[in-house]
Amino acid sequence: MKDILSEIIAHKQTEIELQKQTVSLEQLREQAGNIIRENAAHRRSMKQALAASSTGIISEFKRRSPSKGWINEAARAEEIPASYEAAGAAALSILTDEKFFGGTLRDIRTVRPLVHIPILRKDFIIDEYQLLQACIVGADAVLLIAACLSPEQCSTLTTQAHELGLEVLLEIHSPSELSYINKEADMVGVNNRNLGSFVTDVENSFRIARQLREAPHRAVSPLLVSESGISDPETICRLRAAGFRGFLIGETFMKTGHPGETLKEFIRDSLSIDN
Repeated sequence: MKDILSEIIAHKQTEIELQKQTVSLEQLREQAGNIIRENAAHRRSMKQALAASSTGIISEFKRRSPSKGWINEAARAEEIPASYEAAGAAALSILTDEKFFGGTLRDIRTVRPLVHIPILRKDFIIDEYQLLQACIVGADAVLLIAACLSPEQCSTLTTQAHELGLEVLLEIHSPSELSYINKEADMVGVNNRNLGSFVTDVENSFRIARQLREAPHRAVSPLLVSESGISDPETICRLRAAGFRGFLIGETFMKTGHPGETLKEFIRDSLSIDN
């Protein structure tokens, strides 16, 4: 079975080096510094938004995936994310990988002035360069994937993200990655998708949550986010009971003709189950 993650990371390394030839790391640092000075007070906390939300839903803007191909090729950043906010999303996840997911950084730049909720840059982040990009286009948080990074790289990127005013959603997908969790991570996401085969199994969130609870001497109790494979409100209720406060959902909404309306119905059904 082809390891999709390895293919993505190899391409990402090449992509970043080409970008650096056009705009240097030093130039990006200067741009980011200007942004921080101008907009430091306008950052939105994704962690606080999820903790305070009655739904905790992070609605994802995603046009395609490596396993499914095009999900919504014509999806417009000018329309769908704002409809997610209107429907009650607590936060947004915006895919910015172009080759494999059909997204770009322009999507975040387009969406930022149209919404007031936090935006997560979802990409395969392996370099400070990508954190600077996220800061410049207006993201509030970034995804760091344990499977892409060593613990040392993850720690360094987390520190760099915080220096830029960005929160970190640390993603794990297996028990072997529990050691990545430390007090520096703002949120911990459990990916229900196998990053080699891209097959989803939502039970992975329940397994990891149980292991977190049972881990001896674990002083860190992060805000937990379940990612991928969530397609019905009843699953949300079960995940909340297991300790999750964030629920990242993309394809369930994006594959429909009106993602915002689908989210609104999903939230209504979820709240009716809770009551």
